[in-house]
Amino acid sequence: MITLTYDTFLTFFVATLMISLSPGPSNLYIMACTLGSGKPGGTAAALGMAVGSSSYAIGTAFGLAALIFYVPVLFTLIKVLGAAYLIFLGVSALRYAKAPHLRKPVHASTGAIVKRSLLVELSNPKTALFFVAFLPQFTQATGDVLVNELLVLGLMFSAIALCCDLLVVQLSHQLGLWMAKSPAIAVRQEQLVGLIFIGLGVTLVWDVL
Repeated sequence: MITLTYDTFLTFFVATLMISLSPGPSNLYIMACTLGSGKPGGTAAALGMAVGSSSYAIGTAFGLAALIFYVPVLFTLIKVLGAAYLIFLGVSALRYAKAPHLRKPVHASTGAIVKRSLLVELSNPKTALFFVAFLPQFTQATGDVLVNELLVLGLMFSAIALCCDLLVVQLSHQLGLWMAKSPAIAVRQEQLVGLIFIGLGVTLVWDVL
């Protein structure tokens, strides 16, 4: 049972849409994955991010997200692992850009990108904080009804964000097709992907400090 009104749903939808379409680390990450691994890679990244945000949505509803803040060592470990992986990917992309002969013959599998993106989303402290602070603003319920409403709102947010991320994938794919027409631009594309990954990794490390 839920008590959310139509006006509440509409307000939440508009707020979520504005947040999802605003430029941010998630959009940059998905753009980098699309430019680096094509449309399938970008789609896999969007799905991985959606699984991560859905996990936080479920965790928020049942109080698990708040638990993370009471176990800072666990949360710090997750963030450090995510940051290290992003920086590794960025450095690898820069190496391939400078020395094309080092490029791997195949891109990462979609499954690997989904898992990577899940780790990136779970290691983002802003995601956990967002769900804990944002969702409760749209409900006045208590008890089991509160759990149900937080769950509905959280999964609704994840679904809207996924649709917006898929739009970013499509736009980034078109950008990638244009950049691939020139070898020089292709090198710049690889460098851009590397810099985005490293920048996101450094941002996570900065949050830890």
